[in-house]
Amino acid sequence: MSGTLEITPFLSDALVILGAAGLVIPVFARFRITPVIGFILIGLLVGPYGLGRQVAAHPWLYYGTISDPHGLEPFAEFGIVLLLFSIGLELSFARLWAMRRMVFGLGSLELLVCGAVLAAGLLLAGQSLTGGIALGLALAMSSTALVLKISDSNSPVGRAALSMLLFEDIALVPIIFLLGALAPHSSEGFAGIARTLAWGAAAIAALMVIGRLALSRLFAQAARTKSPELFLAASLLVVILAALATGAAGLSPIVGALIAGLLIAETEYHGEVEAIIVPFQGLALGVFLITVGMSIDLVMVWKNLPLLIAATVGVLALKAVVTAVLLRLMGARSGTATETGILMASPSETTLIVLAAATSAQLVGAETAQFWQTVTAIGMTVTPLLALAGRKLGRRVDRAEPVIEPAETAGRAIIIGFGRTGRIVAELLAEHGQRTIAVDSDADIVRTGNRDGFNVVFGNATRGDLLEKLGVAEASAVILTMDEPVAAQRVTRKLRREHPDLPIVVRARDVGNAAALYRAGASHVAPEAIESSLQLSEAALFALGAAAGPVIASIHQKRDDLREQIMAEGDLDFRPQMRPTTLREAGR
Repeated sequence: MSGTLEITPFLSDALVILGAAGLVIPVFARFRITPVIGFILIGLLVGPYGLGRQVAAHPWLYYGTISDPHGLEPFAEFGIVLLLFSIGLELSFARLWAMRRMVFGLGSLELLVCGAVLAAGLLLAGQSLTGGIALGLALAMSSTALVLKISDSNSPVGRAALSMLLFEDIALVPIIFLLGALAPHSSEGFAGIARTLAWGAAAIAALMVIGRLALSRLFAQAARTKSPELFLAASLLVVILAALATGAAGLSPIVGALIAGLLIAETEYHGEVEAIIVPFQGLALGVFLITVGMSIDLVMVWKNLPLLIAATVGVLALKAVVTAVLLRLMGARSGTATETGILMASPSETTLIVLAAATSAQLVGAETAQFWQTVTAIGMTVTPLLALAGRKLGRRVDRAEPVIEPAETAGRAIIIGFGRTGRIVAELLAEHGQRTIAVDSDADIVRTGNRDGFNVVFGNATRGDLLEKLGVAEASAVILTMDEPVAAQRVTRKLRREHPDLPIVVRARDVGNAAALYRAGASHVAPEAIESSLQLSEAALFALGAAAGPVIASIHQKRDDLREQIMAEGDLDFRPQMRPTTLREAGR
């Protein structure tokens, strides 16, 4: 058989990107450094301004460089779409409504004040009025992709950053239309903004109505097939259709992605969707970061190094100070204001979009736009370093003991498996005032449980980081009722490794299974064979007229003796005095 294998640009670029991901993520994770910097440096190395310059002289470098930089742009845009989708999954409409003051109050103030200050500085530097407005608004944007990747959206800093970033994403399309209206030869004027906003509002309303009616049914059907591939396909279908709908209406596709995430967050399937979409989001964001690195021309940077450093430092300092002052005026603590201001200081991927719109509207020249694109790329590259500096400076500014605000997930028990056993556990815990959330991979069980007033979500606890999304780090205990011995051992081992102090209560089939679960790290194991024998003995003693007190005491003693025997068989140390006696004590 003869023939040649033709390596297309697509395959060559895919090889470089996947190789970069396989190299960057493990190396940077080993040194506890965010891979954001690694992806940007990879883009700088393999892009047209890096090794790409040498391909003509050394053709073999073609297979180690990005041959079609523009071909990556759709994948980079898809990464941003998936990021906004995941933000929507974490929010829900209730939380977004609770944040409305921060989003439309703090968010609008931050964008307008930062834009005005930057525009004033550019006017003093000789920029025209319309060009200064365009550049000021562009540079006032902060990076959704980087900031939310670095920060915790449940912390005060993360909530403040999320509020401002959400408003910036919402304001992106009106800003682009504003620049079009300011163009020297604009014929449409501000009427285009009103028309687009009207169509956009209609598209959002339609998405919300259709989503409320159809999403739960769609994911229920996908869940019943027990096929992860179909569930993933349904998730991607929803986010792409929502993005296309808002894009067709004239809004940004990321608005549709955010709405899709918010709608799914209201269903019982949000945890599984969030867990299954994470790998695709991470890889697509990696592609986006590589494109940022590819836009940095080191030769141009070297020629204009003093001016670029001055411009970058000026933008970062102005945005950090303005954002921190606004946060302090709105009542934020000094440390929170300082850390958030520094975190939000760099320009963003949306800056590049606004710069392109300003250039096409002839508000700024091509060379000016290229200069500020380089400033943006440099600013995004140092964002992880800014986050680290902001965290340290924020702690130094705020000497008082930090106020830890409890997350919505704090203090509740997680029940894995909501069949007959899991449901009884949930009922008894509720009777004793314990908050619970259950997870099950059967869509019908999930629907029935929610209908009956329980908090049940759809998901497979053995796959992905679903338990982390449910707040296992703050949980009072995890109760595994699943009748799958191997899976139960795997989940128990993983939980014990990642959360050494977490109480883990597990259902077992028999004595051998119980010993294996204790070795895996379970705090308590309830073997079905033993428990049924104890219950039968208790019922028999009561039927024979034995006193309740001694019977209950003897049953508890027998349970302890059997547990000690099981742990001895598993070569484990049995120390009953260290066992938590209640879930409330276990959560302390």
